[in-house]
Amino acid sequence: MPIASLHDIRSRVGDEVGVSSWMTVDQARIDAFADATEDHQFIHVDPAAAAAAGLSGTIAHGFLSLSLLSRMAADAMLLPEGLKMALNYGFDRIRFLAPVRSGKRVRGRFVLDSVEEKAPGQWLMRHNVTVEIEGEDKPALTAVWLGLMFV
Repeated sequence: MPIASLHDIRSRVGDEVGVSSWMTVDQARIDAFADATEDHQFIHVDPAAAAAAGLSGTIAHGFLSLSLLSRMAADAMLLPEGLKMALNYGFDRIRFLAPVRSGKRVRGRFVLDSVEEKAPGQWLMRHNVTVEIEGEDKPALTAVWLGLMFV
């Protein structure tokens, strides 16, 4: 994550602050997520059954695509100088817009929406995030993500 002064970060409100590298969502990743969450619905783990249902193969769990934001943020989000700790503060909005088919690549696009001091040394950063699917017009998801930074 790029490091910047709080002044510089606050001056970037409204700007796209970063785009992550592409990540492959292959069947092994989907299967591992299914095991971790105990969500083994056939559309995720059974290519033949998923194809028979009209999906042309398996698709990633929506929550898998969402969980990849943590890794994507490492490439794209700005962090304040002197950061002691960053916490996931939650989401104001999440919309799953298109399925991520097994084997596709995704990346995150981050726009800084706001920076607010919640308490001395605690800054709430709000990002509008889009997870794009390589070669597709419609994104996998959009979200408004909140992170609490302790400086």
